[in-house]
This record gives sequence, C-alpha cells and structure tokens, in this order.
Amino acid sequence: IALVKSGEASGKLDTILLKLAEHMERQREFRAKIRNALIYPSVIVSAMVIMIFVMFAFVMPQLLSLYQNFSVELPQSTRVIMAISDVTSSYWYIFVVVAILMVIGMRKFISTDKGKQFMDRQILKVPVLGNVVRTASLVDATRTLSILIGSGVPILEGFAIVTNVNDNSVFREAFARVTKQVEKGSGIGTAMANEHVFPSSLVQMTIVGEQTGHLDETLLKISEYYQNESESAIKAMLTLIEPSILIILGLTVGLIVFAVLSPIFSLTNSLQ
Repeated sequence: IALVKSGEASGKLDTILLKLAEHMERQREFRAKIRNALIYPSVIVSAMVIMIFVMFAFVMPQLLSLYQNFSVELPQSTRVIMAISDVTSSYWYIFVVVAILMVIGMRKFISTDKGKQFMDRQILKVPVLGNVVRTASLVDATRTLSILIGSGVPILEGFAIVTNVNDNSVFREAFARVTKQVEKGSGIGTAMANEHVFPSSLVQMTIVGEQTGHLDETLLKISEYYQNESESAIKAMLTLIEPSILIILGLTVGLIVFAVLSPIFSLTNSLQ
C-alpha cells in the first residue's frame, strides 16, 4: 500500500510495481531454496529415528530372544540393548503417544508469541543453521527496505513495514528498537550498531549509504551480498549434515550389530 501511494504521488507507479514484482519473485525463489534445503535433512533424520525405533520395538526382541537360553554370560552391551529393547517393545504405544503429544505441544507453544520468540532465539544459536536463518532475514529486510526507500517511502514508514513483515521475532524486535532510535534523531547505522543481531559489515555499509545519500542502492548491494552468503551457508550446512547423519547412523547400527553378535562369539569361544 505504501509503495502504491508513493508511486501515485511520484508518477512512477509502473516502475515501482515492476520493482515490487521482481522483489517478490526473487524472495519466493530464495525462500524456496532455503525450504528445500531444510526438507532433506529433516526427512533423513526422521527416517533414521523411526527406523531405530522399529528395530528396538519389533526386530530386536525376536533376535535377542535366542540368547535367553545361552549358558554364557552376556556382554554388557548386549544386556543394555536387551533392556532398551524390552522397554521399547513393551511400551511402544506409549512412546508413540508421547511423541505425538510432544509434536502437538511444540506446535502450540511455537504458535504463541513467547514460544516463537524462544524458538527464534534458539535457532539463531544453532551452528550453521543459525547463520542461514540470520542471513536470510537480513536479505529480506535489506532488499525490502531498499525498494521502499528507493520508491520514495519515508524511512520511518519503511522501517515499520520491514519490522512487520520480518518472520524472525528476534530481528523484528531489533528493527522495532532501531525505528524508535531513528524517530529520536539517531542515524540508522548508529541505531543498528546497538543491536547485536546486525553484523558490523551491515552497520558500516549502512553508515556509508547514509553519508553518500545512496542508502537504497547500498542496501540493495548488501542484500545481494547476504543472499550469496546465505546460499553458501546452505551448501555448507548440507555438506556437514550429510556425512554427520551417515556417521551417526553407521555408529548406531554398528553398536547394535556388535551387541547382537558378541554373544555368539562368546559362545563359540566357550565351546572351544
């Protein structure tokens, strides 16, 4: 609405709407990249957890039941696996119900303001993933603010719009505080320097943009820089996640196989 009003007042409505359409298309593509990048590891981790649960609840009891008549003492690892398998197989439905209730409870918790604030803060602390979320928020904010300022929208109104459309509550609160400081006469870069969520490079570039009078162009360059950074962070995250998942899965399966087969080795040694 602010862009349309500004376009009507300046007589450049067609140019502004074209910029807005281009911005929305790039934003959609960028968010799709992030969403697709997060789907793969989520599916793999979920499948790994379900597979291990099914093994302990239904497969392991049948295998470990063969060892009940063994006359040799079972290794500690096997006894631990048997204990976990007994609990899982006996109360598997309780685990399923608890997992469903936890998912429902988490979704309701995140839907509240306090819950979203808590999750947004915790996500930013996660290695690699936090960097992806941080740079993605900066890309949206700087590109949106660049279009607003370049289209003639007042800076304070532009900051109010950026504050309202930001998905991350941590950045939303930071932009709200920056807006209040700017209202009191503070420079944008100076106000942003007081917020730890904004990197120093963004603060310095914003100050330069203010001093040169080309803040909209500077913010656009910053958004392009952070988009490249975000895409690099996504690649780094996927590069780290894939081998990490394989290592964890391999170690888990290896420990289970060792625990299952070690009694056979013990029995073979006793017979010899």
